[in-house]
Amino acid sequence: LKPGRVGIEPNEYTYIPVNELFQTSAPNIYAVGDVIGWPSLAATSITQGRLAVLHALKKKSSHFPDRFPFGIYTIPEISYIGLTEEEAKGKGFNYETGRAEYRESPRGQISGDTSGMLKLIAHAETHEILGAHIIGPAATEIIHIVQMVMQHNGKIEMFTENIFNFPTYSELFKIAALDALSRINRKKKPG
Repeated sequence: LKPGRVGIEPNEYTYIPVNELFQTSAPNIYAVGDVIGWPSLAATSITQGRLAVLHALKKKSSHFPDRFPFGIYTIPEISYIGLTEEEAKGKGFNYETGRAEYRESPRGQISGDTSGMLKLIAHAETHEILGAHIIGPAATEIIHIVQMVMQHNGKIEMFTENIFNFPTYSELFKIAALDALSRINRKKKPG
């Protein structure tokens, strides 16, 4: 297919421009995935495709999520969602971090996976989760826990007030949340 034959021209980055419904400049033609550019992830492409098909078939649809996890399938795995500390600082947020080391986790000790860490970034006043970063085994598996909390504007207390199976890597969220709350409370105390 030659560019422009159906009225679709790539942008300056050679990607196909689309609207929020994944329609191209020819409204009956949709594009998703790598051809439209960022984020170019398999998981996001699947969701984009599903939303485009729903719209094309005039079925009830939702919007593409604002936040979604990134996964880097290396050894150790890396996964993250939301803001980094630098981005939170740049936006002027009063934030605090909480950390949990894999070596602190009974599951990490049992499996011998003691290198790695999980970091939560939480708003110091509202306690809303702003971001999470994990480096270590199962990072791409457990990131979805914090994704669900963030999608529902959940607070850091969701991790401290719930029970996690023991011993699991997901328990690292509870450890990191307790650390963040401890840091937030220390900031509040005068002197």
